[in-house]
Amino acid sequence: MILKMKKIDKIWNELEDEQPLKSGLLYKRYSGAIKPDVYVAVKSPEKLRCIAAHLNSEAELQLKSWDKLRDIKIETLPDDKHTDKQFLLVLLLDNQHRDIFSTLSEDLIHQVADIANEPELIKLLLLRLEKWRLLFEKMGQQGLSDEAQRALYGEIYFLRKLLQNVPNTDYCVNSWKGVEKSVQDFQFSDWAVEVKTTHGKNQQKLHISSERQLDISLIPRIFLIHYSLEVRQYHGENLNDLVDDVLKMLSDSPAAHNLFRLKLLEAGYFDIHRHLYSETGYSIRQENIYKITDDFPKITENQIPSGVGDVRYSLIVSANDDWTLSEHELFENLKSE
Repeated sequence: MILKMKKIDKIWNELEDEQPLKSGLLYKRYSGAIKPDVYVAVKSPEKLRCIAAHLNSEAELQLKSWDKLRDIKIETLPDDKHTDKQFLLVLLLDNQHRDIFSTLSEDLIHQVADIANEPELIKLLLLRLEKWRLLFEKMGQQGLSDEAQRALYGEIYFLRKLLQNVPNTDYCVNSWKGVEKSVQDFQFSDWAVEVKTTHGKNQQKLHISSERQLDISLIPRIFLIHYSLEVRQYHGENLNDLVDDVLKMLSDSPAAHNLFRLKLLEAGYFDIHRHLYSETGYSIRQENIYKITDDFPKITENQIPSGVGDVRYSLIVSANDDWTLSEHELFENLKSE
């Protein structure tokens, strides 16, 4: 696994090396550009890494939903120096999750960076922390299903190709929307890409999940990518190899690197499950790229009678050769301006 020392980890290391307090909080700003009083901190005597938000002592905080989590803890701490203030602490209890905590903490700090209004800050903090809660609950599950692994492999495989062909790393990683359950897996401005993977006996059918997925009246340029996978034990590239390769490609871009790590967590890919993905290898048997046009065989929103919803249908791969285009043509369409 490729681990890059994050700025936030360096700050925590510095705080841990300082003269320890018997009890209390050592804290430091992540950056002078962060407007609200949100700090990187270490709580003593436990020496727990945490994020600390300095808030009005009268601020009402609803924290009951965090009571049952074992890996992180949310609590408030009075500020002894300023009686009208308190700290909202997000504490890491299990050090084996340090890398996840670092990724989430940097994301949280960047999300609140421009907020000066305290009620708005509290609202966004709690919203992000609710997202954390869902991620840590997902981490307690037994890894991704076989189907989810194949789908994630297909999306990251395409992301790697996008990074190889489009030089703007932030643009590429930001365009990956599949983990957010968007209509298409990749979206940016006026284009979208939907990635489908098939394997085994179902190689010739592509399952379209809604009437909006291929609707060019909503997004003018939509491309459909089909990867036919060969799945074998200990043969080909496994999911971990692919993830590590993309992380290496992003090593010179801290923002894109951290965003990719965050998106992996949202997809349900956690380091503690890596051993579950080490045996299964993937090879691309066949790759098809289609440009969706008005006459491409599809079902769209304006074709559906009133009262009909949740439309799902299948496309037969061999019947769509007239709409194929080359990889070069595809990436010419996806280049950032």
